[in-house]
Amino acid sequence: MDLFPLFNSIRIALISTVITFFIGIFLAYEIKKMKPITKGVLDVLLTLPLVLPPTVVGFFVLKSLGVNSALGQFLASHNISLIMKWYSSIFATVIVTFPLMYRTARGAFEAFDYNLKYAAQTLGKSDSWIFWRIIMPVCKKEILAGVILSFARALGEYGATSMVAGYTPGKTATISTTVYQMWRIGEDALAYKWVVINVLISFVVLLAINIIEHREGAYVNLPNKKGI
Repeated sequence: MDLFPLFNSIRIALISTVITFFIGIFLAYEIKKMKPITKGVLDVLLTLPLVLPPTVVGFFVLKSLGVNSALGQFLASHNISLIMKWYSSIFATVIVTFPLMYRTARGAFEAFDYNLKYAAQTLGKSDSWIFWRIIMPVCKKEILAGVILSFARALGEYGATSMVAGYTPGKTATISTTVYQMWRIGEDALAYKWVVINVLISFVVLLAINIIEHREGAYVNLPNKKGI
């Protein structure tokens, strides 16, 4: 059994999750401070990939990075292609998973008690110090949940990745595209194996989220020494 689809899926999911993490928390934090109308419009645009069919996302990526686009033609003149490569899936998974990270981060930042920020400012702390040393630790549960959900979504993505990267064994194959290809050629036994692997990974991801929520809840409800 060739394990390349598993390796490639994890590689794509990890890279896209890192990208989504930094872009997601940055935009969530900055947009939260904008005026309601501007925030509302940007929020709709950034969340749109969450409700769009993955194939539509893949279509937009193809039109933006394909050989018929201005960027694609420029890169082609330098013998560079962003389509039908293993890393092509990263462009699609970042777009598809971004709303999950953005929405969870925005919710966490909106629930944050900004009196802590103002108190730190009176002590002369910089905005970057406050963000990474106060805001992020306080919002870590929601942020971590967003990271895990983004990783799981990227790992199981099929529609968009199949359009921009296709299926080439040993080069662009992922777990999802392999399941489809094995079913298409009648290799049901092998398809079942990959389905089981995907289900197990998803189970572990959901279990991790539940453990995080349980630990945070237990910490919050922990009584002090006097039992108060």
